[in-house]
Amino acid sequence: MNISIGNDHAGVAYKFAVIKHLESKGYTVKNYGTDTEDSVDYPDFIHPVANDVEDKKVDFGIIICGSGNGANMTANKHQGVRSALCWNKEIVTLARQHNNANILSIPARFTAQQQVIEMVDIFLETAFEGGRHQNRIDKIPVSC
Repeated sequence: MNISIGNDHAGVAYKFAVIKHLESKGYTVKNYGTDTEDSVDYPDFIHPVANDVEDKKVDFGIIICGSGNGANMTANKHQGVRSALCWNKEIVTLARQHNNANILSIPARFTAQQQVIEMVDIFLETAFEGGRHQNRIDKIPVSC
């Protein structure tokens, strides 16, 4: 499985922990995030992840910033992206089962690293239920 990951300065340590975990499981990870805690603008690191997901160059994306909100808002500007801001395992499960989320947005300042590793595993291993949920997802894109 191929994963793109992007982060701002608040998510550096989490990003490295997630990459290490994913690579230990045999996943290929494209790192678009900053590698330092120097202040950066999160859209510069989130748009490449969303582009990869939108263009189907990867299976899923993971994005990390302080609150998760800015990263999530940025990613969801891309058609074909369904980014879900998640802060616990139950929300991650529902984001995949009901919303077929293809990007996981993590709030680094409101989660623990071990919790994030568990959330990532759930995100990548939970299947979309389809059915009545597919009809709702089909109504998400806006045509201009």
